[in-house]
Amino acid sequence: MMKSPIIEAIQWGSMKLEGYPSGRDFMIYPGGAKSWDWNESNTSHEKGIQPKDIQFLIDKGAVNIVLATGMNSRLKVSDAAIEFLEKTGIEYCILSTEDAVKEYNRLASTIPVGGLFHTTC
Repeated sequence: MMKSPIIEAIQWGSMKLEGYPSGRDFMIYPGGAKSWDWNESNTSHEKGIQPKDIQFLIDKGAVNIVLATGMNSRLKVSDAAIEFLEKTGIEYCILSTEDAVKEYNRLASTIPVGGLFHTTC
């Protein structure tokens, strides 16, 4: 089982993962992480997180997904993304970023979890 990286620190506009340089927004998955480029999936605050981003995490082996909606919960989750998650039957949660970090780290110690993390708004 590939281990998901632990989030070591979070603050407005910056996140630090074990084994990675600090960054702003991340896609974290079993065995790795990468910068989350919203342009790749047409994600925006108003349109919300899109199914394509979630599919990426599942393809990387995530069996549980944590979606972080920003420090002030301004990032929406699209209806299409929620429908997609419901269809896959994968467990997920939608939390403000600080709460999402706590839940993600709790899950990462036991299962291959994936997460989408936005560190502002």
